[in-house]
Amino acid sequence: MPEKIYIVDDDESVCRALKTLLMTYGFDVKTFTSENDFFSNVSHNDPGCLLLDIHMPGLDGWEVHKKLLGSGSNRPVIFISAEKKDSAADRALRVGAVGFLQKPVNGQTLVDLINFAVKKPGENK
Repeated sequence: MPEKIYIVDDDESVCRALKTLLMTYGFDVKTFTSENDFFSNVSHNDPGCLLLDIHMPGLDGWEVHKKLLGSGSNRPVIFISAEKKDSAADRALRVGAVGFLQKPVNGQTLVDLINFAVKKPGENK
């Protein structure tokens, strides 16, 4: 069964591009252009990895991540952003994310990070 990947980014073109890329690697991808759309359609205990943009209207990615953790979810999160500050990458790791990638993301780096994030204990991938 393919791994589920959720993408939350207010830029539809980013959602489309990442979805197309990840589907070519066999992932089951769902995209959302707002945190409300995501939280309305995905249960906190649904399995899968979340690609989360930092800068969005409404709740930003940091707040979405905090809300996710507060719901009891242990879904792996990878932050993505056009922000070029090292502090965003450091902060992402400090708050428990699997990683941080700067846009435009390198496709192979993203896939490798997702595979790392969804790897089961004791599983060799």
